[in-house]
Order: sequence, then C-alpha cells, then structure tokens
Amino acid sequence: MRQFLLMSSVGCHLCDEAIEVLMCALDPSQHVLDEVDIAYDDALMDKYAQLIPVLVDEESGLELRWPFDVKGVSHFVADMTSTID
Repeated sequence: MRQFLLMSSVGCHLCDEAIEVLMCALDPSQHVLDEVDIAYDDALMDKYAQLIPVLVDEESGLELRWPFDVKGVSHFVADMTSTID
C-alpha cells in the first residue's frame, strides 16, 4: 500500500476541499491517507503554514501542493507508483 500524508490544520477550508478531492481520487484498497495537523509541530508549521493543504508521498517525500483536483492527484499517484517499478 502506498502511504500519503495530508498536511493540514483545523479550520482550513482549503484542507476540507482537499479531503473531498482525495476521497474521490485515492483507492482505499491501495492507498493510505493520514491527515497531519501542522499546528502541533513547529517545524511543520514553519514549512507548510502558507502552503497547506499539501499531499506528501511518505516514501519519496515528494509533494503535491494545492490547488489540485482528482486528475492531478491521479497523475501524482501514478508517478509515485511508477517510481517503485
């Protein structure tokens, strides 16, 4: 299974939109998505405060920054999958 992190924060309306997109784009039988609230980590806050929501591939560390749509997420995931083949 491919694991992804969604860098977000409570009250972020763009993060709520991103979650809706990700629910449509990711296959739960092949992908795991964990939401990370950056407010609890100073380093993450410094890195992502002005960028959230950001989708991060845990294995490669590559990021997909907002704005993204289902097609963009699908391409990002396909790129991640092809890097392990």
